Amino acid sequence: MNPDLYLSYPSAFMIGLLGSTHCLGMCGGISASLSMALPVGRGFRFRQTMMLLAFNTGRIGSYCLIAALVAVASTSAANQWQEAGLVLRTLAGALLIFMGLSMGQWWQGIRHVERLGAPIWAKLSPLTRRLLPVNHGGQAVLLGALWGWLPCGLIYSTLGWAALQPTVGSAALTMLFFGLGTLPSMLATGYAAGWVRGLQGNQMFRKVTGGLLILFGLWTLPFTGLGGH
Repeated sequence: MNPDLYLSYPSAFMIGLLGSTHCLGMCGGISASLSMALPVGRGFRFRQTMMLLAFNTGRIGSYCLIAALVAVASTSAANQWQEAGLVLRTLAGALLIFMGLSMGQWWQGIRHVERLGAPIWAKLSPLTRRLLPVNHGGQAVLLGALWGWLPCGLIYSTLGWAALQPTVGSAALTMLFFGLGTLPSMLATGYAAGWVRGLQGNQMFRKVTGGLLILFGLWTLPFTGLGGH
């Protein structure tokens, strides 16, 4: 494992920021519904903000937990197999390229990767329905924590990167920065769903962000030399 990978924190944030429109179709609806369920009146904007922040705190917390579990498994694999880091880096780069191709609407092969998490989600999704409607922040945090396990190619792509980190803590931090990158879009969905949907449907925006994700993927691959490794 390379200590220089600590530099990937800002990159993880950028991946979350650029790719978050991909996740809006899955997470954006529930985020918007939290706002619509609140009674309109005095203090509505404050309650809306607190509810959205609570939901996203739970969601990002799950990302960090998943990253820690993946890091434990990857560390164990690295201890037993010398080339594990090379394989993980190749996988992480390939997934980012697949995600970029999906964002740019050039190829949707990432959907096959997303299906890998379907068995876990099938067990967790019934629990989310028990938390609806959300009446307080505690419920929103729990709902977000469950929603963080929703199968998503963008999350899987970044998890591959997190698995390369030298410690479990740095893997969790990678996903924390990724989650913070997704936060503006998720909050905007709650506040201005129509504007976000328009951005999501903008072909030029999707192609530009898709191209940038592909560059991140190429930078990650061990045999391109773009990342200095």
